[in-house]
Amino acid sequence: MQEIHLIIAKNLKALRETKKLSLEKVAELTGVSKTMVGQIERGESAPTITTIWKIANGLKISFTALVNNPQPDTKIVLGSDIQPLSEDNGKYRVYPHFPFGDDKRFEVYSVEIEKGGFLSADSHLEGTEELLTIFDGELTVRVNNDEHTVKSGDSIRFKADRPHSYHNSGETLTRLSMVLYYPT
Repeated sequence: MQEIHLIIAKNLKALRETKKLSLEKVAELTGVSKTMVGQIERGESAPTITTIWKIANGLKISFTALVNNPQPDTKIVLGSDIQPLSEDNGKYRVYPHFPFGDDKRFEVYSVEIEKGGFLSADSHLEGTEELLTIFDGELTVRVNNDEHTVKSGDSIRFKADRPHSYHNSGETLTRLSMVLYYPT
């Protein structure tokens, strides 16, 4: 595992270059001396938490942008690595492919619902929307008192900031993609 001060060095240098800032400008914006910024970038100094916060605040970035390993531009999620969550005695299974993160306003799941499977969901945050695409089977979605049956090849979008439920009302396994979109 890479030492934290080396991760910070790499991230700080990349951020400074992306923003086209000189060492002098970073020092001016953050209140951390040019010498110290240079030492941090070269991995010669392990900054204190206070210094990391000064840099983050001065550059108007998150603390984690400095201390976390950057995410690659491409990420493959192997199905065998996903641990499903289940409800209704295993009849409703959700696979979190891309869970919510600070850098995005959405989550992506695949869902499998056995014949007769059912899940009742509480309201999500105000303004949240769900977008479902049915690949196999049939799904009945109830939002408040409105009921909608969606079949293979069809999609539905609804405001998920109110109680809602999912029911496999068909005769076969229902497979679908679920995207939850959160407001900013």
